[in-house]
Amino acid sequence: MPSYKKNSNFAHVEVRTIVKKGREEKVWFAIRVTYNRELKVKEDLDARGIQNFVPMQYRREERHGVMVKRLVPSVHNLIFIHITPTDMKEYKMSTELPIRYIMDKANRKPIIVPEKEMENFIKVAGTYDEKLIYLNPDPGDFAQGERVRIIGGAFAGAEGVFVRVKGDRRVLINVEGLVAVATTFVHPSMIEKISNPDPNQLDNAL
Repeated sequence: MPSYKKNSNFAHVEVRTIVKKGREEKVWFAIRVTYNRELKVKEDLDARGIQNFVPMQYRREERHGVMVKRLVPSVHNLIFIHITPTDMKEYKMSTELPIRYIMDKANRKPIIVPEKEMENFIKVAGTYDEKLIYLNPDPGDFAQGERVRIIGGAFAGAEGVFVRVKGDRRVLINVEGLVAVATTFVHPSMIEKISNPDPNQLDNAL
């Protein structure tokens, strides 16, 4: 798992140069990929050495009468790219693959996902567990859940909202306006309540 720098600032902001000690800082762009070619874009980014993340999970399907397990995208047409704003613009101009920014409808600017929010999402979605549940973003039914941190198991370190989904207690991780993922069952002994959560993170959770 790659390391991340903490960034508590809510980042649905315009694409701009973020300067730190005289250089641009990488941010997480949410990118829409048309025609279900997110894996083609990922292959291209990997070849260029550009960090990216496609939410994927194992799914079972029947082939020629035999059940097989395949690793496939969990959400089609979505990829996250960790890159500087300048390099993102250059990449968009240099690739022939069908990509575009996902825009914040409120301010009509490209969405940038906060580092901490993306870190939590990758800790869960990056396990590829076939029992993960992907949901529409900002599910209002979960507004009363407690903000918690998972302290053990495959999802250790992830922070989200402890809710009941399909009969099980799970931790919900929400990338605001884009996608939400619920862990597999998490026993209450494996979580700790976050007593003083970052206000920005709490606002972004649901």
